[in-house]
Amino acid sequence: MPQWTEGRPLRVATGFSYLGPKFLKENGLKHVTFSTADGALEAAPAMGIADAILDLVSSGTTLRENNLKEIEGGTVLESQGVLVASRRSLIKREGVLDITHEILERLEAHLRAAGQFTVVANMRGSSAEEVATRLLSQPSLSGLQGPTVSPVYCKRDGKVVADYYAMVICVPKKALYKSVQQLRAIGGSDVLVSPLTYIFDEEPPRWRELLRKLGL
Repeated sequence: MPQWTEGRPLRVATGFSYLGPKFLKENGLKHVTFSTADGALEAAPAMGIADAILDLVSSGTTLRENNLKEIEGGTVLESQGVLVASRRSLIKREGVLDITHEILERLEAHLRAAGQFTVVANMRGSSAEEVATRLLSQPSLSGLQGPTVSPVYCKRDGKVVADYYAMVICVPKKALYKSVQQLRAIGGSDVLVSPLTYIFDEEPPRWRELLRKLGL
């Protein structure tokens, strides 16, 4: 990168004041200055206070949203979070195994919910089965195990009637807009979308594996 000189050094924004300089020095970059930025580092280049950033990256979505891309060969190190526990404490200390169970459940459920959205809409229909049949005729509206359909009650002429049915499905982000379009095509209205935080399913495989290793 010959364009960086002593008079015009490469400006790098990072919170890793040791790893950053060490990595760039090992890779032969001499004319570099480092700074920290308040808030999100991704905004530093757009603000004109940095030419590059050195930061933690998971999916890369935030980088793309800020028109940034990873430099080839620019991975400083790869890391992962690890849950570490004492075998003796898990078996003998009261409550420790229960807390570990909850942590694993929450982690698994949160990871399973990543990129998933709940879609709720109202649909006219003669019955819940008829509405479900229309929903299942569309490839993006089947949900995790099938749509949930329930009557929406209103009061008319002193009587409680159900003219509409509410449907609830879970769809991945990449199929979200297509699902909304398909819902409209079969008579869906008042479409509500919200991100999912957790999807709790059966006992997590990691929990079963932990019990097996503990002999429980």
